[in-house]
Amino acid sequence: MILRKVGLGWARRRSEDIPADPFTATSPPARVRVGAVHVMALTETGVADHVSREWAAGRGGAIVTANVDIVRAATRDPALAALVARSELVVADGMPVVWAGRLAGTPIPERVTGASLVHTLSERAARDGRSVYLLGGDEGVPEAAAAVLLERCPGLRIAGTHAPPYGFDADPATRREAVERARAAAPGLVLVGLGFPKQERLILELRAALPAAWFLGCGAGIPMAAGQFRRAPEVLQRTGGEWLHRLALEPRRLVRRYLLHDAPFAVRLLAGALRARLLGRVRLLGR
Repeated sequence: MILRKVGLGWARRRSEDIPADPFTATSPPARVRVGAVHVMALTETGVADHVSREWAAGRGGAIVTANVDIVRAATRDPALAALVARSELVVADGMPVVWAGRLAGTPIPERVTGASLVHTLSERAARDGRSVYLLGGDEGVPEAAAAVLLERCPGLRIAGTHAPPYGFDADPATRREAVERARAAAPGLVLVGLGFPKQERLILELRAALPAAWFLGCGAGIPMAAGQFRRAPEVLQRTGGEWLHRLALEPRRLVRRYLLHDAPFAVRLLAGALRARLLGRVRLLGR
């Protein structure tokens, strides 16, 4: 959903106002620096269209859905910023990221979340004859998510599922097992729901084993697809309030992250974007 600025608020734009994603080899999408992350001005449909074209060309890639927490972590740690930059697509998952991009002068068209892309890319995989592999979540959760996707996406093929044990990534043997299981399944799309940056680090290894596959780091997208968590009402998603819904669902796990870290960072992010926009205008006037 696109929003347009009205006074100090944001109103919905009609779907016919949404520009087509100009994503070709000669016309890449606009990018804007938000914190230490370069976010692309893409719609969810634009992401799916690009993945389809790359599948047809035999090329793989990875998608990072950059929410405030990921941008904050990458801004604090250059190694994490470099990890994000290794992905072909980096989209805005979080309205503060969208707003910061717009304040900085780049019209990011909409929020593109990992939870939503789980469904959109699975539908596209079914249409394009590609299989899907689900990696992440508690025991039984990726299987439950796969059952939901099969019901919602006619013709979809599930290449496999894997719920690795907690801390598996610290054990070279279980880490190799996770990579080998995915490689043997030979999927076209791999949904990796392990949280940032664990999922992005594992994706680097998986890409070496499956160079023609596409990878989505989807965080809680797998348990959400399985029905373990419900997404916020659409009005909260559109207005940047989904974090309140998540906080109500998991207060113990998220209160410190959201209230002590992410919220103050989001305020600084928006203030910095506005300051950069105003300074840019001042420089133009001074020419």
